[in-house]
Amino acid sequence: MKNENVVKFGHINSIEGYSYLALVFIAMPMKYFLDIPLAVKIVGMIHGVLFILFCLLLVKAWQEAKWSFKENILFFIASLVPFGTFFTKAKIKTYE
Repeated sequence: MKNENVVKFGHINSIEGYSYLALVFIAMPMKYFLDIPLAVKIVGMIHGVLFILFCLLLVKAWQEAKWSFKENILFFIASLVPFGTFFTKAKIKTYE
């Protein structure tokens, strides 16, 4: 049987990763090179909400799947690095 919270965490992991990339590689260059600060405000807000949801689902998935503390910290740190969430995808799949 699939762990529902782990599946949700896997989905938000990817979505949050894409929003981070959009913020860093699209919105921030638009702000600094094209003088469009509204891009960072919009994409930044979306990314912030997704990151909070990511953190909440990380805790729920950690409790449901009984991950070790080390793995939980690894998932969190990977979310802070561009492309980091995509490297943890395979590990999350093993817990589904």
